[in-house]
Amino acid sequence: MRREFWIVFLLTVALEAIFFKEWRPGLWSLILVAPVGVIGIRDIFQTKHAIRRNFPVVGNFRYLFEMIRPEINQYFVESNSDGTPFSREERSVVYQRAKKQLDTLPFGTQRDVYDTGYEWVNHSILAEHVDPKGLRFTIGGPDCKYPYNSSILNISAMSFGALSKNAIRALNGGAKDGGFAHNTGEGGLSHYHLEMGGDIIWQIGTGYFSARDHDGRFSDAEFSKRATLPQVKMIELKISQGAKPGHGGILPAAKITEEISRIRGVPMDRDVLSPPSHSAFSTPVEMMNFIQRLREMSGGKPVGFKLCIGKRREFLSICKAMEKTGITPDYIDIDGGEGGTGAAPLEFSNHVGTPEIEGLIFAHNALVGFGLRDRVRVLTSGKVTTGFGLIKRLALGADGVYAARAFMLALGCIQALRCNSNHCPTGVATQDSKLVAGLVVTDKRRRVAAYHSETLRTVAEMLGAMGLKSQTELRPWHILRRVSPLEIRHYGEIFEYLNPGSLQRAPFPKSYERAMQTARADSFRI
Repeated sequence: MRREFWIVFLLTVALEAIFFKEWRPGLWSLILVAPVGVIGIRDIFQTKHAIRRNFPVVGNFRYLFEMIRPEINQYFVESNSDGTPFSREERSVVYQRAKKQLDTLPFGTQRDVYDTGYEWVNHSILAEHVDPKGLRFTIGGPDCKYPYNSSILNISAMSFGALSKNAIRALNGGAKDGGFAHNTGEGGLSHYHLEMGGDIIWQIGTGYFSARDHDGRFSDAEFSKRATLPQVKMIELKISQGAKPGHGGILPAAKITEEISRIRGVPMDRDVLSPPSHSAFSTPVEMMNFIQRLREMSGGKPVGFKLCIGKRREFLSICKAMEKTGITPDYIDIDGGEGGTGAAPLEFSNHVGTPEIEGLIFAHNALVGFGLRDRVRVLTSGKVTTGFGLIKRLALGADGVYAARAFMLALGCIQALRCNSNHCPTGVATQDSKLVAGLVVTDKRRRVAAYHSETLRTVAEMLGAMGLKSQTELRPWHILRRVSPLEIRHYGEIFEYLNPGSLQRAPFPKSYERAMQTARADSFRI
């Protein structure tokens, strides 16, 4: 049994002894002590609430406080790009969808529609019916032998090590049940990613975990051994992440077990700090050749890369390298500077990296300008949890969306902000076996799948209300924003969208001219 249960149980006995001058088993024991024991035993053996399993009796106070506080406002406000945790209202929406609870609300819009920043879509008199099961797209360019039919919503990169084994199992099981993909994160491909049978996107970071030699450099043999596994559907090369772009990944020593050490090929007695840059390539052309090499060694599976947009000329250099070599990635994932992680320097989280929306539109424009957009799919990630959040990003240039925190909430994360301490109370972001045991995979995988299906149902209903038959019909002008109390603009007016081929020859659009003049296919530097 749990330590906390015995503490509460013994405190109850002590209080009875103090109140009655001595502890005498009998009627009062049955009245005072027995209920505590019954509650504790019930908490330990129930499977729906990790907090109660990990903290018997005491954990119930959390749910008691939820019951007696004012009713949670059901309205969800799409997160600000400030790196802050989701609000109580935001968490509520995810929890309700994951548990398939009622998520409607009375009394209409809960925001002042005249506030600057309010966003919406216009509906049509001629509404359509859209099947949520059809909200998919194909990833795979001309050099790909095995294109992947992907959901528009997939699980973003979260590593085993950062997350517990049970969290990984539940995420992958939910992906299997719901027919969507699970990104491994840069921490390596573990057997926990594979045992539930869900589709895998294997991410390769600068540490090359699960694909490295004894010196920490990329290994063709180790990569090929895993990349050809049937469950691995795509390969993702991580260049940078929004939470800490230009800074290598961090896994605190407190969270490194013998198992993680073996999977990653790293020592246990110190923090694992991934290099900030790749050693397998150093120029845009070399990067394209490496992507082609990964595609060939995987047997022709889709290969993409993930980055947070930084210096614009560097991304344009990559586009020039695509043009020069004729090699294109099958997809690019744009991570916003507001992206989250379990451990990152404060200044990096708050002040480094382009926010998601600006980065997404820039990358989309660059590919359109170079005439490459029809060959390269674009994914995006950055605090997305609602159907409107998906629709907005699909309208602005994305083909699909990754979500991390929303799926963590579906697992039961309460945002205790203890991810970097190994003390996550819900067993999601910890390697403490006692806490991990509180997360029951069979229950949480259902919640992961339910959150996905309920969110796509909302997307389908909104698309139908807009008079659209598919997400591919979305355009920037479908998303309207109040930019001042008396002025409304759609995103096609707020941001510049380039014409196809406009970056293939001079004169270039003025806003891209300086970056285009300094971008080089053979170097990331000027």
